[in-house]
Amino acid sequence: MRDAVSTFATRYRPGAALLLTMAALTLLTTGCVTYRFGSATMFRTGIRTIHVPIVRNDTFRHDLGIRLTEAITNEIENRTPYKVTGDPNADSTLTCRVTRQTKQVLSEADTDDPRALNAVISVRSSWVSRDGELLMQNSVVPSDDIGISFAQESRFVPEAGQSVGLATQAAIEQLASSIVSQMELRW
Repeated sequence: MRDAVSTFATRYRPGAALLLTMAALTLLTTGCVTYRFGSATMFRTGIRTIHVPIVRNDTFRHDLGIRLTEAITNEIENRTPYKVTGDPNADSTLTCRVTRQTKQVLSEADTDDPRALNAVISVRSSWVSRDGELLMQNSVVPSDDIGISFAQESRFVPEAGQSVGLATQAAIEQLASSIVSQMELRW
């Protein structure tokens, strides 16, 4: 048994193995030096602050713009490394406009009373840097159009005690999440 150990020790030098291991690690780490890790890597590095003006509202529900602005601000603060500021001279500006808000009847009772409905909200949004560069683009069909359209629906059943107000709030929160998701860098 001792002969096998001494033969192994003389055949394989620990210094050579250590040198080979260090060389392999050096090559691996320098090859991956441009990779970034963590959630901050999904967002642009040159942007630190975002100005989010009150969302314009083209509908008759006067509170949608304020509620969507609050939801977008919360999403940006919670999910991104960006800081929302009231300064119009921020690194970038995210502008949105509510273009449509409707209720769609999905099913009716025999008495023509609606049983299930969708609360639908449509928004047009654009994110532009201080230099005028378009920062948010449609990931499916890129174009030079400055705005991206978003639409969100949320189902509610009045017979079950669900209200249009709660469904609208759910749609607003989902819209805010979709808009902030579009702020992520493309692969």
